[in-house]
Amino acid sequence: MVLQGGLLTRREEPVPLKSISVTLSIREFVAGVFATLNSKNEEEVPLETFFVFPMDDDSAVYSFEAELDGEKIKAELKEKTKAHSICDSAISSRRQAFLLEEDKYSKDVFCCSVGNLDPGSNVAISLKYVQALPLEADRALRYVLPAVLNPRYRGSGSFEDSCLDMKTPVVPLEDLPSTLSIVATVSSQHGTERIQSNCPFSPTKYLGEDKTSAQVSLADGHKFDRDVELLIYYSEVHTPTVAVERGQPGDNSDGFIKDPSAIVYFYPNIPESQSPATSGEFIFLTDRSGSTQSLIHKQENSQLCIEAAKETLILLLKSLPMGCYFNIYGFGSSDEAFFPNSVKYTQQTMEEALRRVKLMQANLGGHGVAAVVR
Repeated sequence: MVLQGGLLTRREEPVPLKSISVTLSIREFVAGVFATLNSKNEEEVPLETFFVFPMDDDSAVYSFEAELDGEKIKAELKEKTKAHSICDSAISSRRQAFLLEEDKYSKDVFCCSVGNLDPGSNVAISLKYVQALPLEADRALRYVLPAVLNPRYRGSGSFEDSCLDMKTPVVPLEDLPSTLSIVATVSSQHGTERIQSNCPFSPTKYLGEDKTSAQVSLADGHKFDRDVELLIYYSEVHTPTVAVERGQPGDNSDGFIKDPSAIVYFYPNIPESQSPATSGEFIFLTDRSGSTQSLIHKQENSQLCIEAAKETLILLLKSLPMGCYFNIYGFGSSDEAFFPNSVKYTQQTMEEALRRVKLMQANLGGHGVAAVVR
């Protein structure tokens, strides 16, 4: 069973989600995400709930807040044992408490225990995280909104084992959030060529003549039937850039955040090596006469000549350059070729040749005499 994301009860049932707001700030190759999820307890009894947020390996949460009926609670870093003790004490006193920790079974899932949620209570969960964006083959940066912030639903034509159901959590149609708003700002020192999405977005609005800053927002009518994906194309994606972050000594006097920091982005454009126009042709001649059934040496445990020839052929076959042509001929009083004509060296032809080499025997009779004319 796949655990759903978002705000859940202890029975792993989703608490009704009312609205989602996402502010996305992409600077060079890093995305900063500020998301707020508003939920409501529509049951007639209190609910003990927890929040699940699956994380990418390249992501990190750095801020978490919860506002419950006007009361705001902000997460603080505590020693693990002490944090559990504080949370358990608050819950036993029927007070609200939140505990955010890394899941012990999965390093890319964060779980936040949320205390007692009274009937009719509204809760707004806000989190901020950063994520390094991958560079696609067509030099586009790719950002995908997590399923927690963009839950899927099963349409009337979906199947129980469909790929849509397996990839992301399934949310019944009646539980869809009323609104989803996304505003994305993209900044790059070298300018942005274009921004594309698989969902309807507003036209790209450039905030300066040099196109170093651009903004888009999700258009009305998103049906929650797919992931929200953004593709960002920079003007000079392979040019090295530097981003500098000012320190905050007043907010964290004992931590590294007090000092200024810098990050260098370097995606070199290394062209693929080109294979030579002609890779050559390799012809292997193997003595398979009866004499190769003898030992190489007269010493005990000496190897048969035919077995040594087979080992050498296997080594040579695995060392050929891709794209060349090859064939293997065996000779004795008669001769035999692996292929009618030389074949192109591919994974398939190599495996076929290796299979036949392993079955090869000294069965062509007589003494081997070979002549090659090219």
